[in-house]
Amino acid sequence: MDRPLVVYNDDNTELLAEAGRLAGGVDATLTILSLMTADEFREAREALDVVAKEEQTSYDDSVVIDVARRQASDTAEDVLADIDVDWAVVGARVGDGKSGADRILDVANNNDIDHVFITGQKRSPTGKAVFGDRVQSVILNFDGPVTSLLA
Repeated sequence: MDRPLVVYNDDNTELLAEAGRLAGGVDATLTILSLMTADEFREAREALDVVAKEEQTSYDDSVVIDVARRQASDTAEDVLADIDVDWAVVGARVGDGKSGADRILDVANNNDIDHVFITGQKRSPTGKAVFGDRVQSVILNFDGPVTSLLA
């Protein structure tokens, strides 16, 4: 493992810490992906539009993603403070015809990632069939090991 990726959300700081320990143990650089859902992006965009109106300016979508990236970076600083590991945060959002799994795989491919750490939700087979399963899709389509933690 040289270039691991951990898919970050507010609920998986345990996975972030474990990925950091493993990456640090083999002197790898950890990439942390802050992935916004379409709803999270819409809500953040609306909040930013209110601020922009008061400031009489405008902000493009990259600012919304940058805010999420900075929040993930702040959390990573806290969680990884006692772990000797190099890390960087990237941001992306679901949408424009791309699912969460698609975005994860895009980031993995664009950054030569060789291991993915991801959390998922326990779902019934019917739930997976109807709603899809991000973890399953990443496992099936990523050319490398995937470590998942079910929430």
